[in-house]
Amino acid sequence: MKEGLVMTDLTDFNEVYRKLQKTLKQYVPVVERVHGDHHPEFYKVRAIYNTIVEKIENKDFKLNEEFDALNQVTSAYHVPDDVCETYEAVYLMLSELARAYKTTI
Repeated sequence: MKEGLVMTDLTDFNEVYRKLQKTLKQYVPVVERVHGDHHPEFYKVRAIYNTIVEKIENKDFKLNEEFDALNQVTSAYHVPDDVCETYEAVYLMLSELARAYKTTI
């Protein structure tokens, strides 16, 4: 996107969000409950995810800060060795959502 322009077409991002949202809504609390004690960074992941959802619901698509924070907290979506497939799926979905956002803006 050219410098100085604003995001005008959220079609791709919205499609990815709609595709992933139902599963993320189910998986994120489960992963936090199962792995939060051993992976306290996931508490931050859930808080950032909740902020993203809240902003989208309020039609606020200024999400650069949140996706940058997710990237940092997850060490670029690096999946720890001692977690389940659901944890891995959450990171993959969040990464896909971030890519869709970054290519849309």
